Amino acid sequence: MAHNGLTRLTGRVGDPNCDDDDCPNVYRDERDGTIVVQGDACDAFEPPGGEVLVRIPEHVLREAVRALGR
Repeated sequence: MAHNGLTRLTGRVGDPNCDDDDCPNVYRDERDGTIVVQGDACDAFEPPGGEVLVRIPEHVLREAVRALGR
């Protein structure tokens, strides 16, 4: 699956698929610098239209921050 314009910051960076128990993931959108999060759906509350909640472990966010050099 192609992830046009996204740089994977976590998991197996050279593998764009979640097929080796390497998800959830955090990506940086190179077009506008925003962060894109892929994770398990969360139903803690109903977000506004066009938005979703995802669950992502803390260690994945820490890995993403390290990848960004911060």
